[in-house]
Order: sequence, then C-alpha cells, then structure tokens
Amino acid sequence: MQCNEDNTRVKFYSCSCYYTDNIFLEEYKLHIRFLSAQQFRTDYQTVLTTLGCSTDRHYEEILKKIEEEVERRRQLGLKSAERSRLIKEAYKPLHKQLYFLQESYLAPEFLHIVNYCRSDEASEEGLLDCILPSAAKQVYRFPVFNKKFCEELIEELEHFERSEAPKGRPNTMNNYGILLNELGFDEGFITPLRENYLRPVAALLYPDCGGHCLDSHKAFVEFTEGNLYFGDMRQVPLSDSECAEVEHRVAEGLLHRGQQMHGALPISSGQRWNLIIWMRASSERNKLCPMCSKQPRLVQGDRFADGFTADDSQSGISQNMRCILN
Repeated sequence: MQCNEDNTRVKFYSCSCYYTDNIFLEEYKLHIRFLSAQQFRTDYQTVLTTLGCSTDRHYEEILKKIEEEVERRRQLGLKSAERSRLIKEAYKPLHKQLYFLQESYLAPEFLHIVNYCRSDEASEEGLLDCILPSAAKQVYRFPVFNKKFCEELIEELEHFERSEAPKGRPNTMNNYGILLNELGFDEGFITPLRENYLRPVAALLYPDCGGHCLDSHKAFVEFTEGNLYFGDMRQVPLSDSECAEVEHRVAEGLLHRGQQMHGALPISSGQRWNLIIWMRASSERNKLCPMCSKQPRLVQGDRFADGFTADDSQSGISQNMRCILN
C-alpha cells in the first residue's frame, strides 16, 4: 500500500501472467506459457519432441523445473520483504545521508530543467532547448547528479556488495545488480526523485502516455552493461527497426519509453554502474499488460508490485530512467 500526492492510499497489483508467461526453457531455447500441466502438454509436447525431448523422463524433468520457476516467482515478494528486514537489522550503511534525497546531490543543469518544467510557461519545445540531443528518437539525455554524489553512491554500493547482508538481484539473468528498495532507498530517495523531479520532466516529454501521472517504480543498479542501443517501439517488427547506439556518460541520465526496443552492449573496458528506474503510470498501464498484451488479470502484490491498480479500466506504457554513475 502506498500514498499518492493527496495522501490517499493506493494498492498496487501484479498481473497473473507475470507468474505464468515468458518462462524460458534454456536447454530448448523456448519461451513458454504455463497454466497447468495439461495445458502445457497440449501446447508444447509436439514442439518439445522435435527439439529433442524424446522420453517421458525428459518431459517430467522439464515440467518439474517449470513448476519450480512458477513457485519461485510467486514467492518473490515474500523473500524480498524478508531480505529487506535482514538488511535493515544487520547492514550498517557507509554513507547514511545518501538514503535521503537532497537537492545538493542534483546537477545544477537538472534543477534548471525541473524548475522550467514546473513553471507556467513550460512547453515541450522550450524543454527540448534545455536537453542534450540524443542519437535515438524520443530518447532524452540530461545531467542528473553531480559527480561527488555518484562517487559516494558507488562507495555505498560496493560496501554493501562486500557485506554479508542478503542480496536480491533484479532478475534471474543478472547476478550483479542490487534492488534499491531492499537496501532502503525507496521512501527517502527514489520516490521523491520520481515525484518531485522526474515526473515534471516526463509530463512534458510524454504527455500522451502517462508522463504526468507516474505513480510507481522499480529501481535497481547494474554493473555489467555498456552503452545502450535503441530501435522503434515494440509494435514495429524487429526486421523493420533501425537501431542507434547511445553512449553513456558519467552522471547523465537517459529517459526513454519502456516500450521502445532497447538493449545493452558489453562493456569494452573498466567497470560501469548504472542506476535504472522503471517508472509506471497505472492509469495507462491498467489498459494493457506489457507482458501478455491483454487486459491485466490482477493478483495481490507487495509495495509497488508491477504498477497496476484496481481502478480505471485496465497500456503497458512506462518511462524508464537510466543514469550512469561511473
């Protein structure tokens, strides 16, 4: 349960497809949907046989792995809450002050941009004059933090990585990220950053897809990625999409639509930390689940869950903010 701007209580939900869809069978390079053992057999047994799953024993082993993965997804919220509790009890921050956002952490150029967006004369055209050009369409670059803050935040994250505290990772493919809500950054840092600084900017840049009403987020850091590449929106076939590489720069952020095709390139040298904030507008997201492309089937979630709410009729439209720290 979270509070919005007028202090009303808001309950966020997940879509049930997050538990059952897009399960990847590594040994067969196949993404599947799992609702029941009978549905799985009907939908996939033939194709699995052609891929080499030729015995009942192989099939039962796959079925067991899938059921374990579905259960793992269902337990994510409980396990995250338990890690948060243990971290709060055992971990001693190196820089306690970083957990509460202060304007002194923000770049003067970013504060100028935000103040302009809050003004009565603000317009998209005027804002674009303040923002650095980017190589990709509808991808915007601007300074966010100052370098001193970035250096201290990296020190804090490295200190946490060296600690014995439990660590939740952003997803099963990332063994090196840190979930910032579990570390304690949500309430005092990420939420006010989203509400007071990023939302006014997104409101002007993405007025047609919920930029003015971003009401939830998921924030984490990664340190395995290099520059990004961007293509068209996901509705455009990959074969028809032209991609452009966008360079990361220390302390600068990249703001883009979550539904825009994008990916990360390998790091060519050194080490790079990226602060990533997935921001969602439930008034838009409720219309279409971005994973199953259907009206969301709501199930209980923890904290911001996956950004759905029970009100409004149910576009998986989000804005993503990514800032390189080093």
